[in-house]
Amino acid sequence: MKNTILVVGSVALDSVETIHGRTNRGLGGSAVHFSMSASQFAPVRMVGVVGEDFPGSFRRFLKRRNICLEGMEILPGKTFHWKGRYDRDFKNATTIATHLNVFEHFKPKLNCDHTECGVLFLANIDPDLQWEVLKQMGKPRLVACDTMNYWISLKRKSLIRLLSRVNLLFVNEEEARQLTKEHNLIKAARILTGMGPQAIVIKRGDSGSMLFYGGEVLAMPAHPIEKVVDPTGAGDTFAGGFMGYLAASPDWRNINVLKRAMSYGTVMSSFSVEDFSVKRVGRLSKPDMHDRYKKYVKSLSIV
Repeated sequence: MKNTILVVGSVALDSVETIHGRTNRGLGGSAVHFSMSASQFAPVRMVGVVGEDFPGSFRRFLKRRNICLEGMEILPGKTFHWKGRYDRDFKNATTIATHLNVFEHFKPKLNCDHTECGVLFLANIDPDLQWEVLKQMGKPRLVACDTMNYWISLKRKSLIRLLSRVNLLFVNEEEARQLTKEHNLIKAARILTGMGPQAIVIKRGDSGSMLFYGGEVLAMPAHPIEKVVDPTGAGDTFAGGFMGYLAASPDWRNINVLKRAMSYGTVMSSFSVEDFSVKRVGRLSKPDMHDRYKKYVKSLSIV
């Protein structure tokens, strides 16, 4: 199972409003957006928790995408529900309501198959929970994690302990600066690698992303999109494409493999913003994905 990805994170019902419309209780959550993207490349096993209100249609939808749901626990109560609104330029999201519901008591439980997965992605949850998951694992060949400013402020020591055991860290610009207390992103990435991860990916929204690995710095632009409908989960979708490609590769430590992973992550996130929830990624075909990838890579060539 060295190419199988285990992802542990949130499963949610999102109600989102943008200038192009709204969706009510759509399928969302970090683990879901990640899994929908990663499953284009490799088998995915998802660990999360939902309430009794989680639609059976969503469960069937995820299973059709080569996502194993044996680790998705159902508890009495309601599913995590986030309600938000984006401004006209999509730079800022205003949270209208956050109902943690059963997610508030989430305690990840791994079975034997989970512990033998070769690739582990710890999505944005409490770093103490991420640590407990990591302790249950066998010997994964690749461990990556995501985090957020809330955990950096509240549980900095727990997060730093976790980083000593991961290979790859995903953060955005503000999180990188907050965690390192360094404004310059190149210097911040150098500090982060000193904490443990061999590779750092800094997500920069519509400005693209940056990869720091082995002394090399790679910056990639976002794929241009004519109409952004809903950016919710774009970062998780990026991480899913990135990690999915690495899981399908024999040696993730090769810089050229990491560059291609960056490109596929960028392409996958560009699809995700074209519709609400996971609708666009859900109907994405592999030929469409590879076609956009080829066009994107071609656009990066400098004559």
